Amino acid sequence: MELDRLDRDIIAALVEDARTTYAEIGQQVGLSASAVKRRVDRLRDVGAITGFSARVAPQALGWTTEAYVELFCAGKTKPSDIAIAVARYPEVVAAATITGEADALLHIRATDVRHVERVIERIAAEAFVVRTKSSIVLSRLVEPETRNGSPLSA
Repeated sequence: MELDRLDRDIIAALVEDARTTYAEIGQQVGLSASAVKRRVDRLRDVGAITGFSARVAPQALGWTTEAYVELFCAGKTKPSDIAIAVARYPEVVAAATITGEADALLHIRATDVRHVERVIERIAAEAFVVRTKSSIVLSRLVEPETRNGSPLSA
């Protein structure tokens, strides 16, 4: 799918605040509200925009403990199988396949260390998981939400 500059600018505005009106986005990018709506509809139809969501502060849910968990999988476990399995755990806020010895890295948010432990136990029980290696976050040095610039502003 090819995105032109206007598409990227519209997506960047929606990433910044998904509640921004089409009229406000139109003012930013130089289009009418109806033209922005048509582009957003097209971007949804082609799968460039997959949905809209709310960003909730983990602290609001009481999830103040973080961990990163490396997954070591059996044989040639497909990334899609890992994704389907870990998507069942709301505590897994991000997951990626990685280079190195581990097959995947999970970012977990939970209420406390015991909660993290229970989540890891459930994930470790998945048929394809051989072992896990976890690290508890002591303090955040850089918050992703406060980084300057948009991932689309290149």
